[in-house]
Amino acid sequence: MTADTPGQQQRHEERALGSRGAVNLMTHDLGESQRFYGAVMGWTFRGNALGDEFCVAEDTEGGTVAVLGAVASTYQVAVAWIPFFAVAAIDDTVARVRERSGTVAIGPLRLPRGRGALAADRDGAVFGVWQDDGTPGRIGRRSRLAWVELRTRDSFEAAIFYGEVLGWGAEIPGAPEVRYEQEAVVVRDGDNQLARISSGAVEAAPDPLVRPMWRVHFPVADLDAAVAEATRHSGSLVERQDGPEFRRAVLRDPAGAIFTLAERTGG
Repeated sequence: MTADTPGQQQRHEERALGSRGAVNLMTHDLGESQRFYGAVMGWTFRGNALGDEFCVAEDTEGGTVAVLGAVASTYQVAVAWIPFFAVAAIDDTVARVRERSGTVAIGPLRLPRGRGALAADRDGAVFGVWQDDGTPGRIGRRSRLAWVELRTRDSFEAAIFYGEVLGWGAEIPGAPEVRYEQEAVVVRDGDNQLARISSGAVEAAPDPLVRPMWRVHFPVADLDAAVAEATRHSGSLVERQDGPEFRRAVLRDPAGAIFTLAERTGG
């Protein structure tokens, strides 16, 4: 086997950077979202270099949880929680999305702290990519902040798509490992579960929970109290799920964004 050229090694490193990222809320009204998530999650908010339409959410210990942006109307996108994955060369990443039959809805756009793009995979699940260090935070199963799961039509096809676009499963140093665990594809960045991909979604289903989509999960200490607070502040309970590791509640915020709260029960 011959050694990589400097250019090939740089491309490998760029693709491996897809292991980092954060979660973003695209909404209409920043103040309304701050009031809701502040009450339900105990988050506080501060401005950042992205401008007046954005804020950073922090947990009770000062850790960065997410970025909220009142940009759904500006960019004509649905109100939603969306995972953003960090990349080093966003133009190349966007090209790979299109080459593999995904779509790019927005961007790449120049913003004060980097460049971003909003895309969808072949089944319509929306995700974002970000170049530079402007998206704070980290997503993953072991994070106290958030983790993400993709419910899609075919988990293996989806894993191939994201592997080719973001470098997941590539046999290069630093690339996230892809495994099949408990009837799902799991993407691991070291001991951190970056993402979980499961099959069973129906592309044309009228119920958004059945259609392919990325789901953002936030850990809570008291699920029942958080659900009660959400409904008290004009949110709604969509679904309850109890499993061996977590009790979960799928919620819809007042603007319509779907997210999941999870209370650890074991494991």
